[in-house]
Amino acid sequence: MGLGREQEVEIFSPPRFTPGEKVRATKYVKNDGTFPRREIGDILVRKGDVGYVRDIGTFLQQFYIYAVEFVDDGVIVGMRAKELVSLDAIPPAPAPQPEQQSP
Repeated sequence: MGLGREQEVEIFSPPRFTPGEKVRATKYVKNDGTFPRREIGDILVRKGDVGYVRDIGTFLQQFYIYAVEFVDDGVIVGMRAKELVSLDAIPPAPAPQPEQQSP
């Protein structure tokens, strides 16, 4: 008898992001009451905001929580991997190739 849907335990794998990595938020994050000096429901991070991973912690011995500093907004917010995408891991665009001359 289970207690519900079994979820993946992220901490069995290495973290997806590393400290110093540049990331972009893929979702809006509102204050759930844990962010000081801000009203519950205030938007802390907007989809598309860019920040840097400062630290990595865990939650419930199951998930990684990434402390992301959004410099432009002056906030550090704990976020899950599914709420972020790396901007450092994007491969560079291929360099233009010179055109082939025909004989």
